[in-house]
Amino acid sequence: MTNTATLAFEIGTEEIPAFDLKRATEQLAELVPAALDAVRIPHGEVSIYTTPRRLVAVVADVCAQTEALEEVFRGPAASIAFDEEGNPTKAAIGFARGKGLDVDALERRDENGVEYVYAVRNVPAQAVAALLPEVLAGVIDGISWPKSCRWGTTSEMFSRPVRWMVALLGDTVIPVEYAGLVAGNETRGHRFLAPGPHKVASADELLPVICGAYVVPTQEAREQVIREGVAAIEAATGCTADLPAKTLTEVINLSEYPTPMMGTFDAEFLKVPEEIIVDAMLMHQRYFPLYDADGKLTNQFIIVSNGDPAHSATIVDGNERVVAARLYDAKFFYDEDLKIPLADFVDRLDEVVFQEALGTMRDKTARVVKLSARITAAAGIEAAEMRDIARAAYLAKADLVTGAVVEFTSVQGIMGSYYATAAGEPERVARAIAEHYRPRFSGDAIPTDVIGQVVALSDKIDTICGLFAVGQAPTGSSDPFALRRAALGVLAILEETGLPISLVETIDAALIIYREAGLEFDNAAVRREIIDFFITREKVALRDAGVKADTIDAVLACGIEEPMVLAARARALEAARTHDPEVFADLATAFARANNLREIGLGTGYKTAELSDVERVLSDAVEGAEEAVAGALREDRFADALVALAALRAPVDTFFETTMVMDDDPEVRANRLKLLNRFANVFAHVADFGQMAKR
Repeated sequence: MTNTATLAFEIGTEEIPAFDLKRATEQLAELVPAALDAVRIPHGEVSIYTTPRRLVAVVADVCAQTEALEEVFRGPAASIAFDEEGNPTKAAIGFARGKGLDVDALERRDENGVEYVYAVRNVPAQAVAALLPEVLAGVIDGISWPKSCRWGTTSEMFSRPVRWMVALLGDTVIPVEYAGLVAGNETRGHRFLAPGPHKVASADELLPVICGAYVVPTQEAREQVIREGVAAIEAATGCTADLPAKTLTEVINLSEYPTPMMGTFDAEFLKVPEEIIVDAMLMHQRYFPLYDADGKLTNQFIIVSNGDPAHSATIVDGNERVVAARLYDAKFFYDEDLKIPLADFVDRLDEVVFQEALGTMRDKTARVVKLSARITAAAGIEAAEMRDIARAAYLAKADLVTGAVVEFTSVQGIMGSYYATAAGEPERVARAIAEHYRPRFSGDAIPTDVIGQVVALSDKIDTICGLFAVGQAPTGSSDPFALRRAALGVLAILEETGLPISLVETIDAALIIYREAGLEFDNAAVRREIIDFFITREKVALRDAGVKADTIDAVLACGIEEPMVLAARARALEAARTHDPEVFADLATAFARANNLREIGLGTGYKTAELSDVERVLSDAVEGAEEAVAGALREDRFADALVALAALRAPVDTFFETTMVMDDDPEVRANRLKLLNRFANVFAHVADFGQMAKR
């Protein structure tokens, strides 16, 4: 391009929340080129740079002028646009007005022997510098924030107050106005190391000036700095740091000039459960714990400072004091909690409301105990395990009112496990208390054994059924109680364990327990909603696993309510159609032909004595398939049921090739239709192949 320059635009702010900044970075990469393209400003590559205190867009090769444009619009035929006397009609007048022209400016052009009127509109080139103030102000308004604020006397809203702006096209200042500010050519550096202001001579100098003022301008570069610093500390100590992705992302976007440093705390605190120490460091302070070669937590940790590295000793000392205070609290609460048996905390669960209409956590505990007992009975679990399940269900929520969990909420369940062990509870009970919240997210492990699995199922199903019963089901993207996640957890446990549990019967049991507790609701409607909710979650999981939508619909058409039955049958059906597509397609088509012709009102009681040889062969095949399919479905051998159906292909093909179903003789026609009714009924409990034949 000729006569081009670099465009640099910086929005300087107070510190933006870390995850909001990450989303804004992604938005800017789309907003800036879209805004320029909307007004036809020719430009090159758009680069986005962000830190907690700034959003920067640098655009290469921006032309000084927009491109001149000739817009040509074809209108109605001339015979419609003008009357016999050559006067413009309403059609011509309306067309011209819509294009911003006088009717006299319309042109006539011949196209394939037909004359049309055309509107030709010339848009002259414009100076880009004159367009940019409005364009760039629009970019600011276009950023979407989870939460915004006003400041001073301005009416504009942004994530945090905007304190300065830089806008340069080459060395020309673009006077963008926003929230009482006018963009200039002065930026700010690191808040402590080089605050500024710093003059920027041209757009190409903005990034060098920022970098020279102790600012690392990209998330990727800051992450590299942090990882290199962590690696150096690991090499020096022989330890390994834990860098959880979420915490790392937050730390990357909390500093403009990150410097990893190492601190320590009193080894005496290592007597406190590791999970509390890690929670205090990662969740509360954004420190990274260090583990020794055996994977044991050490009393060392990594700080990512945003201060002056020259004062690292002071920075480390300050952070060590902070973490020591947190760990003193943790040790105090832990020691105090150990003075009371875990079971004594259960009655105090009356102090914690589960949900206004559903009572307290003590009420929930009672329901979970009852529901887990019904699940264990239905699953035929042995008596010793039943006792452990009942005990784990009773104690599962007890730690919610302990001092440690009130202070460090993310260790709920985990602390209950420690306290259960200290109180002499069985090891499997203690482990179940720790694991009954699993799986907490997609891909998370399920509880280790049947004790935790049953308690987890009971807890999650109780929550889902109760909240549906009081009208708190998820709506659209709103799911404040994370019921979708709970449902996926239930399905994951049932899928991975193969526990002989009917989810529908468990839902019925949970709703009975709620009714016995005095909760009033429309049982039939709520039951249907909950079953549909689980089926929908399973459908999504199956589609994600590659099962086609029409395969799922074909199985559901048979009235399947159990998600695990749906999953098993849909997978088997998809495998059959994938491995032998020709036979499967023929079978689906044959079913569709029979299904389209059958008349349900006639029944299936055909007269065998009046069957032709071909019809008798089909009848015998249908009878054999009925027995084979019924036996296979009773024993959950769905693949065998499909094999039995596939055996019907040859006789039904021969039947249609040699037999006129709609015979002129009404008795013959009725007998053949009854045979087809019976043929179609064989499929009734397997899948509606018609759903697949349509596609």
